[in-house]
Amino acid sequence: MKNIAVLVSGGGTNLQALINAQGRGEIVNGEIAAVISSSPDAYALERARQAGIPSYVLVRRDYPSSQAMTAALVDKLKELSIDLVVMAGFMTIVTEELFEAYENAVINVHPSLIPSFCGKGAYGLHVHEQALAYGVKVSGATVHFVTQECDSGPVILQKAVGVLPDDTPEQLQRRIMEQCEWRLLPQAVSLFCQDRLKVEGRTVKILGG
Repeated sequence: MKNIAVLVSGGGTNLQALINAQGRGEIVNGEIAAVISSSPDAYALERARQAGIPSYVLVRRDYPSSQAMTAALVDKLKELSIDLVVMAGFMTIVTEELFEAYENAVINVHPSLIPSFCGKGAYGLHVHEQALAYGVKVSGATVHFVTQECDSGPVILQKAVGVLPDDTPEQLQRRIMEQCEWRLLPQAVSLFCQDRLKVEGRTVKILGG
């Protein structure tokens, strides 16, 4: 059984999707062992409390640098015997220490079809504003391994949805969350926990179950 830590900063909708999937038995050979928030006020902490999941808070301002905070984060993950780190709306910068300690074991969900509409400044509603401004006909979500370079790690899973003519950024965001993010993230976590993901260069191969 692999121990999963979910890193959060806000409302925790993707955390809730993981909690729900776990409750349905869809995360095979894995368990959410900890929720770690960069904000003491994050509603995600309440979601963790309601689910009976231990939670911890690491606030950037409590440390002299991003590197010092990352080192403290890695120490906490090791202390908890974490095998997989899931970034679910974690808005604090982390440094290379995390990726060295958890190579190909940190995953993130991004609300676009990477490599489109990603990288610096592409977060939250900004991603969907960019997609609509560009006039794309499809968008979606990507689950990928996290590396030091923003939104550029190997892609694990992607799912697309249509962009409708009268979409607002908020409407597109909701459709992508419901139809893509909340489905892909638990699926990717379960594949990892079953040792079914093999990284070869930029390609992630999904091994037979």
